[in-house]
Amino acid sequence: MTSSTQRRVLLAKPRGYCAGVDRAVETVEIALEKYGAPIYVRKQIVHNVHVVKTLEERGAIFVDETEEVPEGAIVVFSAHGVAPVVHEEAAGRSLRSIDATCPLVTKVHKEAVRFAKDDYDILLIGHEGHEEVIGTTGEAPDHIHLVDGPDDVARVEVRDPGKVAWLSQTTLSVDETVATVEKLRERFPNLMDPPSDDICYATQNRQTAVKEIAAQAELVIVVGSTNSSNSVRLVEVAKEHGADSAYLVDYAEHIDESWLDGVTTVGVTSGASVPDELVQGVLAWL
Repeated sequence: MTSSTQRRVLLAKPRGYCAGVDRAVETVEIALEKYGAPIYVRKQIVHNVHVVKTLEERGAIFVDETEEVPEGAIVVFSAHGVAPVVHEEAAGRSLRSIDATCPLVTKVHKEAVRFAKDDYDILLIGHEGHEEVIGTTGEAPDHIHLVDGPDDVARVEVRDPGKVAWLSQTTLSVDETVATVEKLRERFPNLMDPPSDDICYATQNRQTAVKEIAAQAELVIVVGSTNSSNSVRLVEVAKEHGADSAYLVDYAEHIDESWLDGVTTVGVTSGASVPDELVQGVLAWL
């Protein structure tokens, strides 16, 4: 075999399901087994098209708002967490609620409450509109200011520059968060850190693996959905660390054969909300 026809695939490890996602999906599965269909789920349990479709086929009904759930029914809250007002709405409709929030997200919520109680202005690093950000903000809406990346730092206004703390959406890129915190610290030298690193290690470890394979691959394929923040970040990280191109696909059939033109090494990984069967489908296609 000549060197021009030798092609290889580098498979990232770790990849796919994190503990919080696994736990959330399992929560819906157990609820369906125990109580039978339908089980209502507020928002997508995790940000993955295939997972949502599979659970729908088993009898889960996904809704955007609590008011769409019939009174007295069972509702599961997604891994991304919800604001306290959502728990109140559920109680008001006599819903039986099951909370599948990722424990790390719960930890961030508790930190938001604690900082607010001490009357800090809280700078929440994250993406506007993301469910996790909406849920965390709801814990202390009068104290939290969203900071969407380093370029957003200049417009932040606080009551007392000496009493400011930061928190982070758990699924952000490590590099992006560090850059934002550095910019914030330039403006607010007394900026208080959260008690421990809130960036989820699952996110961090998957990005570290992608950096390694991107340095050796012309093309990186990330299996994941477009509304999955951590999957989208993996594509960006791959491009920043050496891959000529990187694409996000939900299924193997979404791969465009032209992406492989002139490519000898393909890197493959998946976001934290992606079951491994979808990765195996991509490997089989390749």
